[in-house]
Formats: sequence, C-alpha cells, structure tokens
Amino acid sequence: MRIFNFRAELDRFIDALYKIREEIDKVGEGKYDKLDNPLKNAPHTYEHVISSNWKHKYSREEAAFPVPWIAARGKHWPSCGRIDNAYGDRHLICTCPDITEYL
Repeated sequence: MRIFNFRAELDRFIDALYKIREEIDKVGEGKYDKLDNPLKNAPHTYEHVISSNWKHKYSREEAAFPVPWIAARGKHWPSCGRIDNAYGDRHLICTCPDITEYL
C-alpha cells in the first residue's frame, strides 16, 4: 500500500508552478514564440510527442518532461489535447446519455 506523502505532493506542485512561471518568462523574453510554446500547446499527448511530424520550436523533452521528476516517477499522459483552447476549458459539455436511459 502506497502512503500518500502530502509534503512531497506539495513540493511537486510548487515545482510545477515555478516551471510554468519560467516558461511565461521565456515567452516574455522572446526565447519562446508567443504562439508556439509549451504553455500554449499543453497538454502534449503521447501520440503528439512521439509523432514524426514535430513542427514546434521547442524540444519534445520540454513538452513531455518539463520537470525532471516526471520522467523518474512516471508520467500521466493525457488522452487528448486542448479542445477549442480556453473556450473548451471553460465550457464543458456533458456527453453522457440522458438519465432516463439508465433506468
């Protein structure tokens, strides 16, 4: 049985926030393109990262493993990328069958 380590999870969360801030700064400094950067294109699916058609200006490693502990700990791969950018993030649509179909 794996014991949940709250402190370790908080540390990883803080690392992720620092990494996001670092990526924002890189966009601001011009090191990352404003339209093609790891933040704008996140999340990167497994299929996207291993595809032979990689046209981004940043590396696959930056996309898949932005912080070192992800590779060592095992990564959760999202099943799909963003849908309709921020609109899709904020306006979720339930595709479940109607409740009467369960009766």
